Amino acid sequence: MGKYTPLRSYLARQDKDRVPMSFDEIERLIGEKLPASKKYPAWWSNNPSNNPMTREWVAAGFQSEDVDVAGESVVFARVQPVVHAAPLEGFGESPQAEFERPVRRHPLFGRLKGVITLLPGVDLTEPADPELADYLDRKYGPEVRD
Repeated sequence: MGKYTPLRSYLARQDKDRVPMSFDEIERLIGEKLPASKKYPAWWSNNPSNNPMTREWVAAGFQSEDVDVAGESVVFARVQPVVHAAPLEGFGESPQAEFERPVRRHPLFGRLKGVITLLPGVDLTEPADPELADYLDRKYGPEVRD
């Protein structure tokens, strides 16, 4: 059992999707003081190769959010909400929820909405160079439609 395994067990038992904790609560839970690097926001990043404690909350299905190093608090947010499914009779395992990625749009999606407006009557399929159609007709012959 690792030093931070009690944190993983605690988070895995939670029914809530957001679990706020103070640094003192985490220290009482693991039975030891957090390292001095707790005062740096980077230590609370969700990169599993960052530190051993990160691997524990990620393994429990959570990520750190709203880290306040000055106020010594952090919120662990569940990556996927808990799905309570009724077990099927006669089977040894509970059914697994279908894996579904949360639909997220890029943060810049829609930021330029309304910046570009087209005048009425503008044909976006029209060649930008008015002489291009004549050049193509001379080179390849006129367009034939069926």
